[in-house]
Amino acid sequence: MATTTIQLSQETKKALEGMKLHPRESYEEVLERLLEDLQELNEQTKKEIEQAIRDIKAGRYRTHQQLKDELGF
Repeated sequence: MATTTIQLSQETKKALEGMKLHPRESYEEVLERLLEDLQELNEQTKKEIEQAIRDIKAGRYRTHQQLKDELGF
C-alpha cells in the first residue's frame, strides 16, 4: 500500500473520526466504506434484492425466533 498525505480541514477530520466504527479503525478503512457505499449495485445484486422483497411480501421468510428454534438456541 502506498502512503499519501492529504490536507483536511479540522471539520472534515472530525467528521471522519465520528464515522469510525471503533477507535482503532483507520481513516483508510472509513474512506473505503464511504466509497463502497457510493458505488452502484450491479444488475445481479439488484435482481436478488427485488426477489428478496417479493419473497418477504409473499410471506416466504422466517423470523429470528423461528431460526433460533430450528437451530436449537
